[in-house]
Amino acid sequence: MSEKSEDAGLIAVLIERFESERLPRALELKEKVDKGETLNDIDIAFLEQVFADANKLGPLLERHNEYQKLVSQAVELYSEITEKALANEKNS
Repeated sequence: MSEKSEDAGLIAVLIERFESERLPRALELKEKVDKGETLNDIDIAFLEQVFADANKLGPLLERHNEYQKLVSQAVELYSEITEKALANEKNS
């Protein structure tokens, strides 16, 4: 199997996971922190797993810059969540 076809399969799985699992959970966390709430251990573990997985994807994303906009938007969402969560934690 060629690298291109392997990449296509992996990208399809990653997009499906993002749409069905990661994005809905991220939006729940965004809503939570926007209400002034803090993150619990499960929320933090989820974010840690997302960041760990994202770090492994560097080479794949370098080969497929057509997904750069999607990745940038996801990074921005996770950044907003973590920044707001930190501010909420300081205020609690």
